[in-house]
Amino acid sequence: MATKEVLIEVKNLKKHFKISKNSVLKAVDNVSFNIYKGETLGLVGESGCGKTTCGKTVMGLYEATEGEVIYDGVNIHKFNNREKKEFAKKAQIIFQDPYSSLNPRMTVGDIIGEGIDIHSLYKGKEREEKIFELLETVGLNREHVSRFPHEFSGGQRQRIGIARALAIEPDFIVCDEPISALDVSIQAQVVNLLIELQRKRGLTYLFIAHDLSMIKHISDRVGVMYLGSMVEFTTSENLYKKPLHPYTQALLSAIPIPDPKEEKVKKRIPIDGEIPSPINSPPGCKFASRCKHAMEICTKEVPEFIEVEKEHFVSCHMIRK
Repeated sequence: MATKEVLIEVKNLKKHFKISKNSVLKAVDNVSFNIYKGETLGLVGESGCGKTTCGKTVMGLYEATEGEVIYDGVNIHKFNNREKKEFAKKAQIIFQDPYSSLNPRMTVGDIIGEGIDIHSLYKGKEREEKIFELLETVGLNREHVSRFPHEFSGGQRQRIGIARALAIEPDFIVCDEPISALDVSIQAQVVNLLIELQRKRGLTYLFIAHDLSMIKHISDRVGVMYLGSMVEFTTSENLYKKPLHPYTQALLSAIPIPDPKEEKVKKRIPIDGEIPSPINSPPGCKFASRCKHAMEICTKEVPEFIEVEKEHFVSCHMIRK
């Protein structure tokens, strides 16, 4: 079996926001993982867990408080302005909300062509043909080029956002909850488009979502975040067959099952208690106040993030190698 090539390596990444003189919001707190070339890495967790901040810090849209994001052997947070511009050609983002991420005063052609112009990739007729090609690639028509965003549905707007991300032919795309603002009937179309584009272009995705069923459909490996920390990380198959962390188990138990009989007898694992504040969070395991298995050590010591089985990492005092 060929060795997988690491495209991006995230080491002990922290992104903290200073709220006041004595208050710090730890949005991303000591997170480590790598992303293989050509794979889809899913990042999942409740709203506010830090997954979007993590994605934007990996992209370089936020400066890291501590830690490294290694791309092609270099820490992107040490780039100068020229290197940042070069990295922007290789890494793009698809935003969550197709209604607010497109400039309403720009035509579709100008939106898609903006990146092409910034990086001086194509000019004149060649530029025009490239934009037509991108529109057709994402399932739109060349006649759409002179229209404005408000003339499109949510699903069509997200396709425009995907075309914009593809315009400069990146290697890596952060998909920041790209389907959560769309109707359920449109979500599968957009995800299937992303899968097809990945297969044809060899793209690598960091796919951020709170929908575990969709994450299962698209991801090769999955990281589960809780209050800024990674609590479990493994292959998609492992996560859904054998979740180890109590938080992951509770999340998976909430996924609806299409069969009404199975859904009726399915055992749901409730998560009780209040979510701790991410500002000056308490010592120990961040999930301890909501975990029915919590022990005394859980409130005092942060559990180590360890590999308990091949390619299966977890941060829990109950789990040992």
